[in-house]
Amino acid sequence: MKMTLVKLRYIVAIVEYGSISLAAERLFISQPSLSATVREIESEIGAELFLRSNKGVTLSPEGLEFLGYARQVLEQADMLERHYFEKKSARGRFSVSTQHYAFVVNAFVNFIKKHGSDEYEYTLRDAKTYEILEDVRTLNSEIGVLYINDFNEKVIMHQLREYGLTFHALFTAAPHIFVSSRNPLAGKERVSLDDLEEYPRLSFEQGEYNSFYYSEEILSVLPHKRKIWVSDRATIFNLMIGLNGYTVSTGIISAELNGGDIVAVPLDVDEKITVGWIAHKRVLLGRQAGQFVSELTEIAQKAAPRGKEE
Repeated sequence: MKMTLVKLRYIVAIVEYGSISLAAERLFISQPSLSATVREIESEIGAELFLRSNKGVTLSPEGLEFLGYARQVLEQADMLERHYFEKKSARGRFSVSTQHYAFVVNAFVNFIKKHGSDEYEYTLRDAKTYEILEDVRTLNSEIGVLYINDFNEKVIMHQLREYGLTFHALFTAAPHIFVSSRNPLAGKERVSLDDLEEYPRLSFEQGEYNSFYYSEEILSVLPHKRKIWVSDRATIFNLMIGLNGYTVSTGIISAELNGGDIVAVPLDVDEKITVGWIAHKRVLLGRQAGQFVSELTEIAQKAAPRGKEE
């Protein structure tokens, strides 16, 4: 069997679409033909690329390694073709899953402005913590962004090891609260936990995996008489303004994207938050994933030391 670019694209498509049948449909070939190609490749390299089950297919450890090299080859081939033959940009593909951080959106915007081709298909997922881990484990996303601290580090790092993922720290920040600029707490130099007692606490829901260790906000185990769970960034900002609610985060706000309605105030607690990106340790980062990480690192380095609006 000859390993061709077409066959490499078949493997990447199966991973992107999550099933052989859907990939075959999108590639306009028959499912038996695609399955046969997979078996031929597996026979050639002497290893299974996919683990089959009633729920579909997932990459084997050998498949993860193969995918990393396949993506590298295809990216190089696309650049060669673009430079010497078609003189046009290839369709870019990249996905990232993240906790609800505005600076990640900034990095995503900068990445597209600097590196987006004429045609691209990118995905930015504001996701629950467990979903981020799953997305990167299954390569539904190449990059994930989340935080660790003293409370959740043991659990999160154990999960990363189990999934074969690595954590790369971006910055360590002191906790802040995010509140409306009209909130009485907005003018304080620092706020204590007692100051927060009468204000609704806003937290991102974690669905069926609603463990304290997966919470996006530190100090989640502390009792609070007014608590509201939300699922998206826009809602949490609206509730900060409409109900004088607050949430606990890194203190990094994008005034460019969010305006001046939300401000960060230092929280007077002896805690630290380390935010970083995760990736699969057996898969080489694609070119676009590497470019995004560079943008992410640059923004984090600029914003994190100030711990306030960018």
